[in-house]
Amino acid sequence: MQENLKPKQTISVIIPVHNGQKYLAEAIQTVLCQTRSADEILVVDDGSTDDSAKIAASFGSPVQVLQQPNLGPASARNLGVKQAQGNLLAFLDADDLWSPEKLAAQEQILAKAPDCAAVLGQVENFISPELDAAQQLTLKESVTRTGVHHIGALLIRRAAFLQIGYFDTQWRHGEFIAWWAAAKRVELNYQIMPQLMLRRRLHTSNLTRREPEGRRQYLGVLREQLALRRAAGLDQNAKRPE
Repeated sequence: MQENLKPKQTISVIIPVHNGQKYLAEAIQTVLCQTRSADEILVVDDGSTDDSAKIAASFGSPVQVLQQPNLGPASARNLGVKQAQGNLLAFLDADDLWSPEKLAAQEQILAKAPDCAAVLGQVENFISPELDAAQQLTLKESVTRTGVHHIGALLIRRAAFLQIGYFDTQWRHGEFIAWWAAAKRVELNYQIMPQLMLRRRLHTSNLTRREPEGRRQYLGVLREQLALRRAAGLDQNAKRPE
């Protein structure tokens, strides 16, 4: 008699990029070097005018390149989700880096806890090493401003993501904050791992520095989420794995 086997978990990684040729290859490499390989890597070229799409395509399988006009990160991530085949979804910005065991450690949590819909991990900021001393000084204060609620530190079941809904394309900045607020409203069951999962690169062309007018939009989304959290007493369903 054949044993009943659990369906295989498959992981789709979605990387939006807009003119990110400087760091994209390194970001992709940290996905390819995972101890648990991704089943597919979808690089969504968001209307780049540089060689971002060419760099992504040069990796070959399992990297796939999707292209769209410059509609912003939310739209690019949504396109990736719609094309993704995996039942687990992970997201990485084109200038950030994953720890080597990010996918393996988070997948293990989801496999052991069927009622858990998503896993987050620790995040650290780092200043991109090629910057000169003056540039590094301008970013020094930002190094300590971090936390676990970052899209690049997330692994989520596809069904749970779709229950929450796609990223709101009205936001070019802070769209994950708005999405996370929606996740908390549906009482997403998630865990936070103590291990470092994401290294977030600080450099002179981060989105909020390329488009400084968007900082006001980012702060508006942030205030909205903070208000929701205070009103609803959120984060109480977040557990650390035993």
